[in-house]
Amino acid sequence: MVLEYQSGFGNDFETEAVLGALPQGQNSPQNCAFGLYAEQLSGSAFTAPRGQNERSWLYRIRPSVLHTNRFEQFDVALWQSAPHSRSSALPLGQYRWDPIPAAAPNTTFVDGVNTMTTAGDVQTQTGMAAHIYDFNTNDADTYFCNADGEMLFVPQQGDLRLFTELGCLLVSPGDIAVVPRGMIFRADCMGDTARGYLCENYGAPLTLPERGPIGANCLANPRDFKTPVAAFEDKEVDCHVIYKWSGEFHRTLIDHSPLDVVAWHGNYAPYKYDLSTFSPVGAIAFDHPDPSIFTVLTSPTEQDGTANIDFVIFPPRWMVAENTFRPPWYHRNIMSEFMGLIKGAYDAKEKGFVPGGASLHNQMLPHGPDAFGFNKASTDTLGPVKLDNTLAFMFETRYAQKVTQYASQLTGLQDDYIDCWRDLKRRFPKQD
Repeated sequence: MVLEYQSGFGNDFETEAVLGALPQGQNSPQNCAFGLYAEQLSGSAFTAPRGQNERSWLYRIRPSVLHTNRFEQFDVALWQSAPHSRSSALPLGQYRWDPIPAAAPNTTFVDGVNTMTTAGDVQTQTGMAAHIYDFNTNDADTYFCNADGEMLFVPQQGDLRLFTELGCLLVSPGDIAVVPRGMIFRADCMGDTARGYLCENYGAPLTLPERGPIGANCLANPRDFKTPVAAFEDKEVDCHVIYKWSGEFHRTLIDHSPLDVVAWHGNYAPYKYDLSTFSPVGAIAFDHPDPSIFTVLTSPTEQDGTANIDFVIFPPRWMVAENTFRPPWYHRNIMSEFMGLIKGAYDAKEKGFVPGGASLHNQMLPHGPDAFGFNKASTDTLGPVKLDNTLAFMFETRYAQKVTQYASQLTGLQDDYIDCWRDLKRRFPKQD
């Protein structure tokens, strides 16, 4: 299959895999071309304001009512939702993990999702869950639909193909991809394994942040987001469709592939984004700006400027500020920060924080550079420095993140993480 994409974020796209399948001038004609069925998938309330209204019209071989045969409920061992019932017994604190153990052989996508933290409440559509996915086996006849929220994939190792109802996305380390709430898809690893981070967003859909005084350019540009062109499966075999709904898992057996959309148009669609196209901004004289300048996507709330989720990256960039402590300063804030490292090193934590690992700094808990990072940054001869071969990110939320039982029992939980600040000695009064 040749992968093709359309550019833009939130555009009203139109695409057809078979010429003439897309009706013109009427969304739901009396008879669709080629005997297709017209169906609308809505990601917002019907009466949402025009700028926030999300919907796409799908023209498919069978309507999706045939995807919901009799359901049976089942358990997925390590995929948890907020508020999860099996919370950890860990005391309050700052936490950091080494990469999780490799998945057992024959692990498929759904069984390879391991929840690290949850926040908010899936029932009220607030908050999020932070997962690490790791799987090595594909099931061509099993599909997934998340009715609880949209899914932000951040690959760290191995290519990932997301075959959705609206087409295919090939996502590699250094890319991200978002599958909207309620859209059916299949996740395939394209090599021996696929591993990365996954943010399940229960709240408002992710969107581009406002640039404010930055103006019209920099940060993430809409044209760099890629949405798939129409692609479909036409196969009549037994297929399982798994629904995640209200924190529960249900599956049904149908006699055909649910990825049978031949044409579609609208603005409710999956997308991918190459993080290397993010244009960072920063201080060019002095002072260290807030990390919010690195926000790629945000899920807003009713409180202006306070996000349900911010997806923030720390990419390669130049550091040029004079007379300035350049790494992040010590701070406490209202947001809770789940952080991961895709490659390289993070300048504030050059030791102990490794690619594939994770850390959690919850709201109002102090954090910042370790003693090594502080001493290094305090004594450096300041000049232009390029931070290269690095890519870290944060899932940041206004809600407290609860550590799961799974995460609390990982052998890679670093019991000595808090000791990274132990060598920060009293320096007052300063001796000449």
